[in-house]
Amino acid sequence: MMMEQNIAQAAQKGELIRANGLRKVYTTDTGDKVLALKEVDFSIRDGEFISIVGPSGCGKSTLLKIMAGLLGYSAGDISISGRSIKGPHHDVGVVFQAPVLLPWRTILQNVLLPSEFRGRVDKKVQDRARELLALVGLSGFENRYPHELSGGMQQRASIVRALVQDPKLLLMDEPFGALDALTRDQMNVELLKLWSHSPKTIIFITHSIAEAVFLSDRVFVMTPRPGKLDEIIEVDLPRPRALSMVNTDAFGVYAGRIRKLLHASEDIAG
Repeated sequence: MMMEQNIAQAAQKGELIRANGLRKVYTTDTGDKVLALKEVDFSIRDGEFISIVGPSGCGKSTLLKIMAGLLGYSAGDISISGRSIKGPHHDVGVVFQAPVLLPWRTILQNVLLPSEFRGRVDKKVQDRARELLALVGLSGFENRYPHELSGGMQQRASIVRALVQDPKLLLMDEPFGALDALTRDQMNVELLKLWSHSPKTIIFITHSIAEAVFLSDRVFVMTPRPGKLDEIIEVDLPRPRALSMVNTDAFGVYAGRIRKLLHASEDIAG
């Protein structure tokens, strides 16, 4: 009964994810306890684009893996659509920093791999895969192999693979961190185009302040370990967004505010 009430309340608020008092403690090989996340609280609405920034080792990736159901948590609760996360969820897509494409499969075969696991490779899914590949500029590369594509093109295929089942939630762990600056800018524009074409909730981890401001509705700024939310910054910039926006005063104000928070947290930790 309580679970049904939680689901109904979440739907009523348009809320997709909620974390209350979330805590994660790791046990090292020597038996020591390491507190990675401490009392993390937040709510994310359906359809929001959220970026998470923070110092290295603050628990950003840990938080993302918990949301993906790939990692358990030690205390508190985190839920999707009112249901506590207890393992991998069929309505969640994940994109990591490395594309992780199987070298012996074509791009289209790589994109369709999750659908194969679920036994759902029908014409509708194949058509959607081809449509998404075309949307990110990979039309004509469906039958190529990963080694024949650039790093940026491989990452586009990785994003399409995560989107082909049309999940409600897309989790992205520094997906463009290994790309050069120009390709990274292009990928940010492509991602926003994909998001407008197929609206869903996106949670995006990055070390780039400019990337976080450019992409997001809100930016979650985390403290050094043990990680918790220092501040949540709402980015009130118009959409659609063009790269020229990064040169505006308004953009600079948001970037400066986040930078100040991160530097202050580093000074305290030091």
